[in-house]
Amino acid sequence: MKFLKVTAAAALLSASVASTALAANIVDTAKSAGQFNTLLAAATAAGLVETLSGPGPFTVFAPTDEAFAALPDGTVESLLQPENKDQLVAVLTYHVVAGKVMSTDLQDDMTATTVQGSDITIDLDNGPMVNDAKVVSADIEADNGVIHVIDKVILPK
Repeated sequence: MKFLKVTAAAALLSASVASTALAANIVDTAKSAGQFNTLLAAATAAGLVETLSGPGPFTVFAPTDEAFAALPDGTVESLLQPENKDQLVAVLTYHVVAGKVMSTDLQDDMTATTVQGSDITIDLDNGPMVNDAKVVSADIEADNGVIHVIDKVILPK
């Protein structure tokens, strides 16, 4: 009987240790995906890495490296200049919504206010879209929110 109690206590202890282990935050999750290098470089230049690594929760509509490459020549380089930091912050925070919004929470033609302050529109008629960007992968969970991969950089008006 003593062996059973010790085994049960050990199982409980290991379960509680496992439950306190943190999953990757949004930044770590994006790093491990390998397709968000430009987004991560921009978040670093904008001083947003610490925030996106924080408690959240956040919903990030994350453009891939290909999405950034599709912008007009020189756009990314210009945004990364220190004198354009405010504009860079505005573009990046336009891709973030406070709270954890899963794809099952979305409704056609709904709007959501971004951290930047402007609204984005969700369209579900021809597959999920955020403004004019297609959601190519949804519901990538992180310990402080969720990432939805989009195929374009969306820009505030």
